[in-house]
Amino acid sequence: MTHQIATIARYTLLEALRTRLPHVLAAVVLVLGAGSFFAGAIAITESTRVQVGIYAACMRLATVFVAAMYVLASVAREFNDKVLDVTLALDLPRSHYILGKLSGLVLLGSALAAVAALPLVFFAPTEGVLAWGVSLALELWIVMALALFCAVTFRQPIAAVSFVVAFYLLARTLTAIRLMSAHPLAGSGSPAQQVSQWLAEALALVMPALDAWTQTAWLVGRAPAWTSIAVLVGQSALYVALLAAATMFDFQRRNF
Repeated sequence: MTHQIATIARYTLLEALRTRLPHVLAAVVLVLGAGSFFAGAIAITESTRVQVGIYAACMRLATVFVAAMYVLASVAREFNDKVLDVTLALDLPRSHYILGKLSGLVLLGSALAAVAALPLVFFAPTEGVLAWGVSLALELWIVMALALFCAVTFRQPIAAVSFVVAFYLLARTLTAIRLMSAHPLAGSGSPAQQVSQWLAEALALVMPALDAWTQTAWLVGRAPAWTSIAVLVGQSALYVALLAAATMFDFQRRNF
């Protein structure tokens, strides 16, 4: 059983290497690196901090976008080319397929984060770069697990992309939404304000507040304590496990 999962994970990585994903990531690194270098060159003061901050913030969003779109396109291609039908015709439990696919995506997300963080080694403190890279890998795990769930569940590219984008934007702004609902400028104590606060708190119970992940301040300021990174590791593992369980549940009930 473990061998089957490892085999699917291996072929998932091979597929990523044989497609244009490495070229796309290299192009993104070069473009954002050049753009941040230009921004740092025209900055009046703190040119290195400006360069690092722009690269880190843009690279985070670009890497998340590339990773999510790759997962959605990869799974859609397997559905359309009937590769999945051939795979499931073998003596392979559906749960092992999902676990193998997700394991490969976890390794791929770690590799993407390492490549994204590599240019920062030359301009930012090593400890901050390491924390930023690890946190980006954890964030990519969540996003790629979510993209796998959406690709299996919706089967329609537009619906899957829309859900991933909406989920990510909401997760990135969840802390701000909680603060605004708890301390409104007007209408404090009204029924509408209480409902919005309850809704925000309910969302916080089931969604990760991704603004705590991969903070640019770690690169231009003080690096976080590793206990904080350990908390992010635990939360990321929990959300990935929940998404994997939801994906397997929906995958088991589908007819191919």
